[in-house]
Amino acid sequence: MAAEIIDGKAFAEGLRERVGKLAASFEKEAGRKAGLAVVLVGEDPASQIYVRNKGKQTVACGMASFEHVLPVDTPEADLLALVEKLNTDPAVDGILVQLPLPDHMDEQKVIATINPDKDVDGFHVISAGRLAVGQKGFVACTPLGCLMLLKDRLGELSGLDAVVIGRSNIVGKPMAQLLLKESCTVTIAHSRTRNLPEVVRRADIVVAAVGRPEMVKGDWVKPGATVIDVGMNRLPPTEEKPKGKLVGDVDFAEVSQVAGAITPVPGGVGPMTIAVLLRNTIVAAHRNAGIELAEGAI
Repeated sequence: MAAEIIDGKAFAEGLRERVGKLAASFEKEAGRKAGLAVVLVGEDPASQIYVRNKGKQTVACGMASFEHVLPVDTPEADLLALVEKLNTDPAVDGILVQLPLPDHMDEQKVIATINPDKDVDGFHVISAGRLAVGQKGFVACTPLGCLMLLKDRLGELSGLDAVVIGRSNIVGKPMAQLLLKESCTVTIAHSRTRNLPEVVRRADIVVAAVGRPEMVKGDWVKPGATVIDVGMNRLPPTEEKPKGKLVGDVDFAEVSQVAGAITPVPGGVGPMTIAVLLRNTIVAAHRNAGIELAEGAI
């Protein structure tokens, strides 16, 4: 029997609606809109599209969008000065510096300059530390979106066996921390893991975030497991798909015949990333303004 398809697009739409309602009530109480500042350095086409989408969705949710586009040859010192200015701007609740940055800039240094209380991307080392020790802070948007989809599908995750394939600071490590927090038994696997298919096969939850097209095959997956595919890979162009087919890290055709539920690519995890960014921004706005947000409000 084919797996249930986890519709990230629909879930993200619902999350944006909830953000919009909170943004409206925040504006009434605070006397201002919640604000997200996005900084883009250079003219990378994919980054430009992404930043434009973030701006549109921020405004659509009733929040203020502040976009700063800098030339590719901007000195690092100028970028750091802009971030410092945004740190102290009371109209800005969240700051996101679009990655990757040009080669002459130190990404870690730039991220470290962001005020952790405005770090809605969840990349600051203090944000990572807060997650690791169970304190309140911001979590990277993609793994938090994955967790939301898992909890929506499975409810209580306690005691489940989870395997995260990938160990990046952006997805793999925070994903593992989030699952640990939900009392899952967590294994982080990666390209050097011995007997990787065997390790994956014991999991009730599989999160694939390794960046290898269609790597996870049907015989890797335990029947009935829930599979979250974070991968976004473009296959070589063909006559049928001149731009190349977009696929995940999971062989969807095979795994969807074995798994209990699976996210498609596109339309699974992808739409969740910006929706969670907006969610983090409205949470930041409440915290920065000293307005209490009810537990479970979003």
